[in-house]
Amino acid sequence: MTLSQLKIWTCAPLLVAASALCAQAQGSNSSNQAHVSVVASTVPANGDVNPYGTFRIPQTSGSLLQGNILVSNFNNSKNLQGTGTTIVQIAPDGSASLFAQIDAASLPGPCPGGVGLTTALVVLRAGWVIVGSLPTTDGTAATAQPGCLLVLDNQGRVVETFSGAPISGAPINGPWDMTVWDEGSFAALFVTNVLNGTVAAGGNVVQQGTVIRLALDITSGPAPTLRSITEIGSGFSERTDPAALVIGPTGLGVAADAETLYVADSLNNRIAAIRHPVGRDTSAGTGSTVSQGGSLNDPLGLTIAPDGNILTVNGNDGFLVETTPRGQQIRRALLDSTGNPPGAGALFGLAAVPGGVYFVDDASNTLNLFH
Repeated sequence: MTLSQLKIWTCAPLLVAASALCAQAQGSNSSNQAHVSVVASTVPANGDVNPYGTFRIPQTSGSLLQGNILVSNFNNSKNLQGTGTTIVQIAPDGSASLFAQIDAASLPGPCPGGVGLTTALVVLRAGWVIVGSLPTTDGTAATAQPGCLLVLDNQGRVVETFSGAPISGAPINGPWDMTVWDEGSFAALFVTNVLNGTVAAGGNVVQQGTVIRLALDITSGPAPTLRSITEIGSGFSERTDPAALVIGPTGLGVAADAETLYVADSLNNRIAAIRHPVGRDTSAGTGSTVSQGGSLNDPLGLTIAPDGNILTVNGNDGFLVETTPRGQQIRRALLDSTGNPPGAGALFGLAAVPGGVYFVDDASNTLNLFH
C-alpha cells in the first residue's frame, strides 16, 4: 500500500456522547480531523499539566474502578517538565478525581532527583499502580536525574520504589515509557530508559537507549517483589531536546501471545520488534524493524489494538498511525491539528478499547476518545 492510499478510519459507534467531525482522508497530506471527543480535563487541583501516561484499569480494586483511565502528569503548574506529581482517574462519562499526588520528600525508598511522572504508567490486575519518574529541578534536560519506578497501592499511596540497579542487572535510568505482561501472580514490566549518556552529550545523539524487563512476584508480600531485572534491548538512539526534554525509545506494547514486544524507536521513525521478551535473557540490540518512515513521524506513544495491530502517535505531527505486525501502515488519523507545526508535541500516551482509542492531548491538557 502506498501513502496515497492511506485513509482515516471510518467512525465506530460512539462510546462518549459528543458532536465531532467524521471524515475520510483522501491522501497522505490530508488535514481532515478524525472523529474525536473530549472526555475530561486532566488538570488536577494543584494545576499539574502535560498529561503523558495513559492506562485503562483492568479490574476494580480499592479506589481503582475497572474501565476508568489513569493519567500521569509530567509538568507542574508552572509548566516545568519533569516536575509533575499527580495521577488522575477519569471515567468514560468524564467524571475525574485525583488518584495520587506524590510527595518526593515522603517516599519509602530512593528516587534520585525526586518526582516527575512520565509516560511509564501501568495498572496491575492485583491493584498495584506503577509509574515512572524522570525528574528535573527546573524543567530542563541539564538538571534531569535518573529517577525511579514508583509502586502505589490501590489507594494511591507509594509503598516502594525501584531505582538504580536494585538487584544485579541493568539499571533504571530515566524510565520514559512502560508496558506490562500481567499474569496475576507474576508480572513482567518492560521499561524504556532514555538518560544513558544523553545529558552529558548536550543534545547530540547517542546510541545508548535501553529496554529492560523487571520480573515481579505479586503474591509473596505486602507489595510486589522484584525478582530480576534484565536488559533485553540496547543501542537505541536518544538525545536531549529543549521542547520534549529527551527523545529516545518510547512507547511499548506486547503482542497478545507474548512473543513480541514492539518499541517506538522515535528518533529513527520506526517500530522495532524484540522477540520472546518475557523469557529472553540477552539483549536483542535495537531489534528488528517492523515498519519505518511512511506516516511515522517521531512515534512516541504505542499500544496494541484488540485485533493485534500496532497503534502509534507521532511527536512531530498530530497523527495516529495503524500498522500491522507485518509492517504495513494501513491507516492514519489526524487527532490534533493545533499549533505550529500542526499537532507537534501534542500526543503521548494512548489506550485502545473496543471501538476506539483513548489518548491524552498535551496541547489541551485533556483525555480524548478517538472513535
